[in-house]
Amino acid sequence: MAIVVNLDVVMAKKKMSASELAARVQITPANLSILKNNKAKAIRFSTLEAICKALDCQPGDLLAFEDEDKK
Repeated sequence: MAIVVNLDVVMAKKKMSASELAARVQITPANLSILKNNKAKAIRFSTLEAICKALDCQPGDLLAFEDEDKK
């Protein structure tokens, strides 16, 4: 997938556990795991906003584009 989710990196920098983030964002730990492991096909803007608020970061800190054609 060309869009990479760097959620685990940002969580480590902010020293926040997955269970704490899931509780703050009010999503299930299973759904958070799907995001963390780059298995998600989509993310709602409301979820992205809640994650950014909880981690005090920007969407660009969480998402990156990697051109698969240039690999």
